[in-house]
Amino acid sequence: MTPDLLTALAAFAFVASITPGPNNLMLMASGANFGWRRTVPHLLGVSLGHGFLVLVLGLGLARVFDAYPQARTLLTLPCAAYLLWLAWKIANAAPPEEASAKGTPLTFLQAAAFQWVNPKAVYMGITAQTTYAPQGAGWTGAVAVAGVFICVNIVSVNTWAMGGTQVRRWLASPARLRVFNWTMAALLVLTLVPIVLDLA
Repeated sequence: MTPDLLTALAAFAFVASITPGPNNLMLMASGANFGWRRTVPHLLGVSLGHGFLVLVLGLGLARVFDAYPQARTLLTLPCAAYLLWLAWKIANAAPPEEASAKGTPLTFLQAAAFQWVNPKAVYMGITAQTTYAPQGAGWTGAVAVAGVFICVNIVSVNTWAMGGTQVRRWLASPARLRVFNWTMAALLVLTLVPIVLDLA
């Protein structure tokens, strides 16, 4: 991979990873409700799970989606239902002190599995592999693109999780926490709008 192509891929990965989306909103809410340490498995699941998704897409899944568009729809429907469930959980999360005692943030495997039903993650992976993988590089190009995404994404998702922890003290007020959680939940539901429009 040439330096110019690597720079372009890293820039795309950063912009795609740092902008608001289901993963980042959930990580911010998790950081605020559970703290950074308990959110680490979640953020690692996002980065490594998405990197694996990008790799599999590069190795051929994108061709399957092109040949069978209904396969993408089958992934989109459970994604929408899961996002609504997660939004409900976020909206009704306990105060930080209670969440620390009895709440449960997403596990590594749950966060990794979520990447497969997250349209933003899938589209990011398809775009990265079709646009930035070196021509004729075969599987090594797919690995390179996935590797760059993991390195850039881990920084981006950690930023969102840390952002959540920074507002943790401010959220000591039950009223503020309720507003924060319902706002995060509403934003998460809004990420469904492009998904629904895509299906229409």
